[in-house]
Amino acid sequence: MVKILDLLALLAYCALIYWLSDQSSVKNPFDFGMDYQDKLYHAGAYFIMGILIWRVLHYQIASSIVLILLSISFCALYGLSDEWHQSFIHGRESDSADWLADTIGSTIAILLAYISGKSINKSCKT
Repeated sequence: MVKILDLLALLAYCALIYWLSDQSSVKNPFDFGMDYQDKLYHAGAYFIMGILIWRVLHYQIASSIVLILLSISFCALYGLSDEWHQSFIHGRESDSADWLADTIGSTIAILLAYISGKSINKSCKT
């Protein structure tokens, strides 16, 4: 049951990102007055996606390196498709720096999930 809920959470989150990208403009919830603040939003959004895809794939994939690479690849490809999608939306533009922020955010999440999983496994064995 948990596997299905994890998959549904990932699908719902991907749908939310698609819907937000389909809007002609998206309001920033907080304005910190920083340059490139939107890159933090991108990294944060894909950090969440990284955790969600990790939770979905770790049930099926035993090899840590394959799990890490597939999880990062999924997020990077979804981010790439999202930027491509935005290029067709009036008022939006495609930005490779946004894609890079997406990929970095998801990679950080996936690596943290891997590290925390390793430390939990070590503590369970002792």
